[in-house]
Amino acid sequence: MADARAQDEVVRFTSDLIRIDTTNRGGGDCRERPAAEYAAELLAGAGLEPTLLERTPGRTNVVARVEGTDPSADALLVHGHLDVVPAEAADWSVHPFSGEVRDGVVWGRGAVDMKNMDAMILAVVRAWARQGIRPRRDLVIAFTADEEASAEDGAGFLADEHPHLFEGCTEAVGESGAFTFHDGGGREIYPIAAGERGTAWLRLTARGRAGHGSKVNKENAVTRLAAAITRIGEHEWPLRLTPTVRAALAELAVVYGIETGIEDVDGLLEKLGPAAGLVEATVRNSANPTMLDAGYKINVIPGEAVAYVDGRYLAGWEEEFRATLDELTGPEVAWEFQHREVALQAPVDAPTFAKMRAAVEEFAPEGHVVPYCMSGGTDAKQFSRLGITGYGFAPLKLPEGLDHQALFHGVDERVPVEALHFGISVLDRFLRIA
Repeated sequence: MADARAQDEVVRFTSDLIRIDTTNRGGGDCRERPAAEYAAELLAGAGLEPTLLERTPGRTNVVARVEGTDPSADALLVHGHLDVVPAEAADWSVHPFSGEVRDGVVWGRGAVDMKNMDAMILAVVRAWARQGIRPRRDLVIAFTADEEASAEDGAGFLADEHPHLFEGCTEAVGESGAFTFHDGGGREIYPIAAGERGTAWLRLTARGRAGHGSKVNKENAVTRLAAAITRIGEHEWPLRLTPTVRAALAELAVVYGIETGIEDVDGLLEKLGPAAGLVEATVRNSANPTMLDAGYKINVIPGEAVAYVDGRYLAGWEEEFRATLDELTGPEVAWEFQHREVALQAPVDAPTFAKMRAAVEEFAPEGHVVPYCMSGGTDAKQFSRLGITGYGFAPLKLPEGLDHQALFHGVDERVPVEALHFGISVLDRFLRIA
């Protein structure tokens, strides 16, 4: 159990970090340096030697190493990002960068994504410094820039240009997992991420014959693009189960006492009720049209039309994804990756996963820990370039009625103080023995 000072610090650090506006609007429009300097100062206060690194001025990352007691053990990377997505203040109950603590809740952009985890990491290592505690194996602490965009200034830069800082790391923990999922029937489920779908952000381009809007035009680029976008949006992707998703379905079936085999995925999902939301987005590839750009005047048929699609693919199914996009776009529309990152798989029968499960169960014995695959992605993708296996583990015990997943990038993002206290207790327990 975390001590009282650590409990106070995790709340203060979360609030302080929220007040540092690190909005990432994409295209390089962000400045994480003030938050990085704040984290580095706290790490230095714990006797560590943080290194600040930048690819682009102001886009700052922080890396520090905590020496373990077993020099023969592999190192563990513990990472969190410092940037946040934009927030429109007029839509919020409190100012999104106030860091206000009200009625036992910390409010603001980053409260769950993911300055709360950054604060938990800082509070735990500082508590260890006061108590003279060392973990079993080396921990590499990394606070990154640019996760909410391409990660080119953050984890990608660190993995490509500074791999020596992660020497010995074979596994990592970061966002998002070990939070309470209430199923509405009294069960508390704690999903731990052991996989991520791959990222395939696509740019589609249709070309045709420009002309007057009043004339018949069988080579209209807008029409060609619209047809392709419609085919993509209406496509029903086939079921494809990865090992992580199979494990998630199998363990959820046990929790609910369901005998339906996992090969009958649709039947099983129907019987899981709200808990199906933990896996239903990861049983197939997906592609969702999100942006359109065509034309400049209502009576002019443009010669080019562009669209953007958010695609995601499961581990082992990228080639099927590519082939399907070729078919759906057809010969008159070209597509290319605007941003691509790999899909990830992590073993759920590994000792590290068992230790995460044990840490959660120690402080939430009524909970059911299950593995799951993230529908989106994290910095674990970039760190996988170094051969590091990533898990999502940012523990929070949440009250019923607070939809944790809806708060990611949502309005009125917030985290209960008691959830942070639970988080540092679980994180402390896990990191000591990991």
